[in-house]
Amino acid sequence: MGENKEMAASMYDVNDKWDACIDLSLRRFVYSSLTGACAGVIFFRNRMTRWASVAFGAGVGIGSAYTDCYSIFGGYSPKLAPPKLDDAPAPKVGLMFY
Repeated sequence: MGENKEMAASMYDVNDKWDACIDLSLRRFVYSSLTGACAGVIFFRNRMTRWASVAFGAGVGIGSAYTDCYSIFGGYSPKLAPPKLDDAPAPKVGLMFY
């Protein structure tokens, strides 16, 4: 009986992760595409360069959403972790010059 509850909880957890990932992907795609369109209208005169800025913005949005979705599903963390104290080199004493 307890195993069924654990399986159901993990299933809902995966569904929540998918919902969060789809929501994040759609928002980033739309917002970055609109940002690229605005930048294209402001900075470029040619229609092809404007569409290229929209495509670049959409690619940036999809790429950043992919990175965050990967971390949501248990991949690596996109943020840098602080170094461990064991990995830090020991300070050298007596080498200070005045």
